[in-house]
Amino acid sequence: MKIPSPRDLLRAARWHRRLLAGVAAAAAVYFGLLALSPAPPPTVAVLAAARDLAGGVTPARDDLRTVDLPAGAVPTGALRPGSKLTNRVLSGPVRAGEPLTDARFLAPPAVPSGSVAYPFRVDDADVTALLRVGDRITLYAAASTTADAATVLARAVPVVALPSPRSTTSGALIVVAAAPEAAARLAQAGANARITVALTPDTS
Repeated sequence: MKIPSPRDLLRAARWHRRLLAGVAAAAAVYFGLLALSPAPPPTVAVLAAARDLAGGVTPARDDLRTVDLPAGAVPTGALRPGSKLTNRVLSGPVRAGEPLTDARFLAPPAVPSGSVAYPFRVDDADVTALLRVGDRITLYAAASTTADAATVLARAVPVVALPSPRSTTSGALIVVAAAPEAAARLAQAGANARITVALTPDTS
């Protein structure tokens, strides 16, 4: 084995010094650029829809997720994590990922205490053109035969949402605030009869 001469050792030391100097220079440039880079913009945590949501429903916990948005991109009225959504009814459909704002919900109390928001479908979509949120309607179950009279299912229940119609589905959806027993009658009638509506005169 050949023993390196002092000249070889000196040459190797110079080469290593140049290598270390190059690495140090590259590190200095990197950290200098890092120091000059602007800090990431501050973000704000807001609630967004975790999936497509239909109008007229109260979002459950699994329907929501938290997203971080740049402070300048947060819409006015955005709901923050921890917002209480009990009895808050969506006024229309919401797409997955869309931040939720107070404008997306019907003004409380859309669903009075002791009532539930119940969606039901009518065969004639043109009926919804006659209705507005806040109208009170009486609901009937019309039998398929003329021998049976229509049955009153609920009287003067308020309309809380009129979700946008979907072209792939017939009829139209109406959401009312009804007592639980009235909602049960509506559910039964929806399976066995045709539900019709009548506007209730404003007696206030």
